[in-house]
Amino acid sequence: MDSSLNPNKHLKEEFVSNLDGSSILEIAALLTIVPLLVLIRYSIGFHCRTDNNDKSVSSKKNDDEIVVSRQWKAYSYGISLDFIFIVFPMLLFFTVLSEWVYHGVVLLSLLLLVLTVTAKRSSSGLQRGQSLSFRANVSSYRVALMLITCLCILAVDFTIFPRRYAKTETYGTSLMDLGVGSFVLANAIVSRQARDVSSGNWISGLKATAPLLLLGFIRLVTTSGVDYQVHVTEYGQHWNFFFTLAAISILTSFVNIPAKYCGILGFTVLAGYETWLVSGLNTYLLSHERGNNVISKNKEGVFSTLGYWGMYLLGVDLGYRLFYAKHSNTRSTTNSIARVFLVSLILWIVTILVDNYVERISRRTCNMPYVTWVLAQDLQALGIFMLSSYIPMNKLSPLEEAIDQNLLATFLLANVFTGVVNMAVDTIFASPISSLVILTAYAFGLSVIIGTIHFSGFRLKFW
Repeated sequence: MDSSLNPNKHLKEEFVSNLDGSSILEIAALLTIVPLLVLIRYSIGFHCRTDNNDKSVSSKKNDDEIVVSRQWKAYSYGISLDFIFIVFPMLLFFTVLSEWVYHGVVLLSLLLLVLTVTAKRSSSGLQRGQSLSFRANVSSYRVALMLITCLCILAVDFTIFPRRYAKTETYGTSLMDLGVGSFVLANAIVSRQARDVSSGNWISGLKATAPLLLLGFIRLVTTSGVDYQVHVTEYGQHWNFFFTLAAISILTSFVNIPAKYCGILGFTVLAGYETWLVSGLNTYLLSHERGNNVISKNKEGVFSTLGYWGMYLLGVDLGYRLFYAKHSNTRSTTNSIARVFLVSLILWIVTILVDNYVERISRRTCNMPYVTWVLAQDLQALGIFMLSSYIPMNKLSPLEEAIDQNLLATFLLANVFTGVVNMAVDTIFASPISSLVILTAYAFGLSVIIGTIHFSGFRLKFW
């Protein structure tokens, strides 16, 4: 008798296998919608700001409970707005509105323009808020990346999530293909190395890697213990996302060089790795051939680490030169935004050339065109987030602040919820309406829990 906790494991694995992805243009449109939604939320926030001039609330010490109650109501209102204007529309465009992506870009752009103009006119006698700092813009970008990841890791198991958005098998581009690469780049841009701050010796670097290794082994043990579906060609039989991040951290600890030289080293690593790939390594990595040794069983994860390390080094270089170098602090906001978009445009051109004349984009091998694609796409998104400088009275929304303070906790909680839903529901047989209801409840529950944790003053930080 089959006593498996996951009787449809193989069906679920086949459901996310042998996929070709979508077009680069459609993914770029999707990744334009996300920051547009956030900017629209900022604009809505300006019009819906609450009046805090009621000082009678805190005039007595025994009114503390009333203060907390009112603060919680205001905070809950903010979280609800974030869900309505950011999270839920994202979910819709990733699922039932996937055929309306290009229309969405146009309509949301026009809506943002109208809201921004209206906000500026209505703020003419008010003090304009300070522009979000680069750090805040990066926080918005990282939070958006986390939201995309959290929505996709569960949505991909339902039929309402287009197969073209799921991870590709060999070559091609998709929404989920951006995941690990974007995380690596986000970490690189804000790293101590990019900020040209001493990160200590290699021993301290290795100690900082221990939590990632622990999480990697915990994920390996739990997925095996409950017989959870694993797409083997993604990383290999035992490798996972956390091991990739740990490997990059270890390499960076041993080869710790100044930020201004990271670009040269990163390009050298990528050029050498790409040469190795086109010389025959890609055939091996994309084949079904697996030996009995650990490296062969996890060939995708092991070898792609070279590509991700090269991406990390380039990200450090870009972060340093665009945002942290001494001369970058003297630039105007408009000039800084223009530089980000210009670098993104150059990387888009490089991506198209390499993809057409060297090797097609492959997340599975993390080849050079994949690296330049991630850099181009993410810098474009970051540039759009930086446009928040032109929105009056802008500031991070409550949900953004909550997730930003608990990024890893959000990701781990989303993984737990995803596992629970998959074990409790035959996702591939769920109707479209049931699927959307489950995904909406999941997204709302995640938002509320992380918001509550943040409101309570907790910060789940693992290192």
